[in-house]
Amino acid sequence: MPAHIRVMTVPDLPDHPFSSADATARFAAALAPLLGPGDVILLEGGIGAGKTHFARALIQTRLALAGVVEDVPSPTFTLVQTYEDGQDEIWHADLYRLTHPDEVDELGLIDAFEDAICLVEWPDRLGSLTPQAALHITFSTTDTEGERMARFDAPNANWAARVKQALP
Repeated sequence: MPAHIRVMTVPDLPDHPFSSADATARFAAALAPLLGPGDVILLEGGIGAGKTHFARALIQTRLALAGVVEDVPSPTFTLVQTYEDGQDEIWHADLYRLTHPDEVDELGLIDAFEDAICLVEWPDRLGSLTPQAALHITFSTTDTEGERMARFDAPNANWAARVKQALP
């Protein structure tokens, strides 16, 4: 996370291990119905840490709740994929290939932060455009095969309560 972005970490929201990809997907599925327009989740971590897996599971859950079955590809090359779940618009952005924060505005992502559910991979590319009310989830691998650790940086108690509700 860039040094100039100040995020309040809610003290009673500890790091959480996910024992498998399925456990990560279950958490995403539990969090999915708790989201609404204007909710932004910033997904951080190295390549292969689980960012896209989490986003895909969350989006597929939202779509399934609306009776929609749709492929959810990684937006690595398209930069942004959008979905409609019958209730809300969902944006999934992968900013890895961006070179300057000005490119974010060209994607329409700034407006989406207000009106849609947004999942953003590689959010460090946002620079000063990082939404202050976003939930930060940082995924990392552990020494245990298949296990991921998630660190949650919640800007407020509302986000913290939703994360706690979704955790097993």
